[in-house]
Amino acid sequence: MVNMLDAIKEAASYIERKITNKPQIAIILGSGLGPLVSEIEENEELDYRDIPGFPVTTVEGHDGKLVYGKLAGKSIIAMKGRFHYYEGYDISKVVFAIRVFKAMGINNLIVTNAAGGINKEFNPGDLMIIRDHIGLFAPSPLRGENIREFGERFPDMSKAYGEELVNLCKDAALKESIVLREGVYAFAQGPMYETPSEIRALRILGADAVGMSTVPEVVVARHADMNVLGISCITNMAAGILDQPLNHEEVIQTAKEAEKNFIALVKRVIHDWEVSK
Repeated sequence: MVNMLDAIKEAASYIERKITNKPQIAIILGSGLGPLVSEIEENEELDYRDIPGFPVTTVEGHDGKLVYGKLAGKSIIAMKGRFHYYEGYDISKVVFAIRVFKAMGINNLIVTNAAGGINKEFNPGDLMIIRDHIGLFAPSPLRGENIREFGERFPDMSKAYGEELVNLCKDAALKESIVLREGVYAFAQGPMYETPSEIRALRILGADAVGMSTVPEVVVARHADMNVLGISCITNMAAGILDQPLNHEEVIQTAKEAEKNFIALVKRVIHDWEVSK
C-alpha cells in the first residue's frame, strides 16, 4: 500500500508542477460529455500517458486528457475521459485519479456519466441528478489495507451525494430553464449492456438509471471526505423498455444532443458553488 500512496503522490506532484494554481473543483466527464472542455478558459492540457501512474482510457468518447483552466470564474481540472473496470484495470487504477486530486488538496468533485434510463418516465437526452446509488455489484475500491492518509476504514455512505449540492444543482437547472430529473444510479460492471431481466431487478431495487462507472469513484471520494455532485445524462433507455437493441453509437449521439443543456447546467453549478479559495 505504501507503493500505491507513493504513486499517488508522484502523480499529484507532477500535475502540480505543470499547472498554474490549485484547482477548486475536479470534474469527471463521461461518454460523449467531453465537449465541456471547450468552455474552459486559459486551458492547459496534460495527456494521461505523460502523468506517472495514470492508466490510459480505451473507450470511444473518452479522449484521455486532463484539462486545467477557468470555468465560470473558478479554477477547475477536468478529466476528459475516465477509466472503467471493464477495461481490465484493477479497481485501484480505476479510482487512481480521484486520490490524486485529493492529494493535490482538491475537496470538490463533479462526477458525470452517460446512463441508461430505467425509470419509464425518463427520455433519452434527459439530465438526472444522482440522489443516491446502488453499488452492490461494484468491486470495492477500498478493498485491502486502508490508506489512512485518505480516510477511515469504514466510511459512512449514507450521504454520498451532498444534499446542499443536490439543491444547488436543482436551483441551477431552474435558472437555466433545464428540466432536471432526480434519481438513483445503479452500477453494472459491463462492458455488455444489461439484460431485460437485470433491468427489471434493478427497477425493483429502486434504480432509475444504470451505468458502468461513477460508483467506485464516488466511494473513494467520500472515503477521502470530498464533496460530491453526480449528474447522469440519460443517453438511451435500458434493455427491455423499448423494443430495440442498444449500442454505444446511440450513447455518443444522444450525449451530443444533450450537450447544450449539460454545459449550461455544469457552468451554472460551478458559478454558484461557494468553494473556499
